Amino acid sequence: MRFSIKLLPERVQGWRRWLLAAGLVLAALIVLWAGWTIATWPDVGALKHRNPSSTAFIERHGHAERAAGRSGDVRWSWTQWDEISPLLKKAVLVAEDTEFFSHEGFSTHETREAIRQAVERREAPRGASTITQQLAKNLWLSPERSLSRKLREAILTMQLERRLEKRRILELYLNVVEFGPAVYGAEAGARYYFGKSASRLTEEEAAMMAAGLTRSTWHPASDSRHYRLNVERVRDLMAQLTYLDRYVGLATRPSGPDSIAPPDLTAVSDSAGSTEATSEPE
Repeated sequence: MRFSIKLLPERVQGWRRWLLAAGLVLAALIVLWAGWTIATWPDVGALKHRNPSSTAFIERHGHAERAAGRSGDVRWSWTQWDEISPLLKKAVLVAEDTEFFSHEGFSTHETREAIRQAVERREAPRGASTITQQLAKNLWLSPERSLSRKLREAILTMQLERRLEKRRILELYLNVVEFGPAVYGAEAGARYYFGKSASRLTEEEAAMMAAGLTRSTWHPASDSRHYRLNVERVRDLMAQLTYLDRYVGLATRPSGPDSIAPPDLTAVSDSAGSTEATSEPE
């Protein structure tokens, strides 16, 4: 039996009209969002030969400082790959992403470790971002934790890995990451904390800078006991992870019995422990 829509009760017809209108509005919003996203999407490939003039994190810091009545100035000086100490490159890899040269932007080892530690300690999982993910976030995104931000981060991470060489990704990261309050990049950090260029950093100084990347309140001027323990952890791993030497330009060291190669990444966590395990409330 067929019924004409005119025979339906007015209430049903009203609901249908409302659902139709809501669907049209939603579709329009999706189209507008997609258009805005496409129009404002970063030109990732341009970074192959061009350095960024600023970053989302630097802009965010400046805006917050100016809103508080301060100048919003930052310490930031760009320096090329060859002008950054190989010791700092290795220290940052050790502290942030030991699998950097073997993964394609995402680390399954770090994710598993974060989940394992969260289960053992009965707490929320720690961050397990790779250097490429952190670069995408620093350059174009924000520190907020939302599904849309994580989706954008994942897409940008894949684009960075596909369009840039690993060395270029690491060079960019070393130049934009925050090494302390309003101190961005290896050159600014080296000059601010140690009064020298990034090319002249010692192993201890490199470890001190890299160890501070774990927490925003940790840096070479910090007197935190747990920060100092993390500096020692980074130095210990630098001595063990000799396979990284060839990637950063250090002279090849003889591999001893304590040397850890990429396939045995579990040993890194077991022998060095976790920074979060010794972190303190600040």
